[in-house]
Amino acid sequence: MKAIETISLSYTYPDGTKALENINFTAEKGEKIAILGPNGAGKSTLLHHFNGLLMPTSGKIYILGHEVSKANIDYVRQKVGLVFQNPDDQLFAPTVIQDIAFGPRNMGLPVKEIEERVEWALEVMELKGVEDKPPQKLSQGQKKRVAIAGVLAMKPEIIALDEPTANLDPKAVNKILELLLKLNQELGITLIVATHDVDFVPLCSDKIYILNNGKTVSEGPLKEVFLNTETLRSVDLRLPRIAHLFEILKVKDKLPIGNTLPLTIGEARKEILKLINVKPEN
Repeated sequence: MKAIETISLSYTYPDGTKALENINFTAEKGEKIAILGPNGAGKSTLLHHFNGLLMPTSGKIYILGHEVSKANIDYVRQKVGLVFQNPDDQLFAPTVIQDIAFGPRNMGLPVKEIEERVEWALEVMELKGVEDKPPQKLSQGQKKRVAIAGVLAMKPEIIALDEPTANLDPKAVNKILELLLKLNQELGITLIVATHDVDFVPLCSDKIYILNNGKTVSEGPLKEVFLNTETLRSVDLRLPRIAHLFEILKVKDKLPIGNTLPLTIGEARKEILKLINVKPEN
């Protein structure tokens, strides 16, 4: 079943700026998809359509088979959780626990169920111990996790994240990645990640849409899209660092590397061991 589908979606801001043009996007339930593009490509605008923050100027958008409209906005926002790039735009309550409880409380759930959902979200996002702290006193990585927990407490089937690695140190990026994969693999949540971080994309997604100037310039499985280096570079993007290294080794140093470049450290390790004719231990 399709979690999200847009059909010829276009959007023009009130000042006349055309942000999206004829976007056809599909996410199946349980998929991990990256929306990749340079700054100003339209990634955030597209994400804001997924939970009804913005409505198309033309075209249609469906969430789990239901067309998004003002009449069913509550349904849409229950099914699609949106995590903003800057967690300070999302966190406003005096304590972490109150922030996470805000969504379930607005859904009109019984007090006991709200408490259970908050405890569950705290556990899933590994936030035990900071429940009573003001969100403003937390690290940037912790703030991001609280923002995700607040969305998670509403038990959405889809979570869309805008630049989830922005302003995070490497340790915090690794933790966010670990938890996002947990949401997808263990809870079956469909993940949509909008980013310009090409090194993060192979770790968090299986499928990519590349946007530029509000249009889709490429889409498809991870390996397939990253094979088209000319398209990537034409929109001011690059290969992941690992893939770029192997591209250089192949083109300049004439090493016998296959058509598919490794995109992660794990894939690079296997390729290196193959090149030196050593069988990997695992």
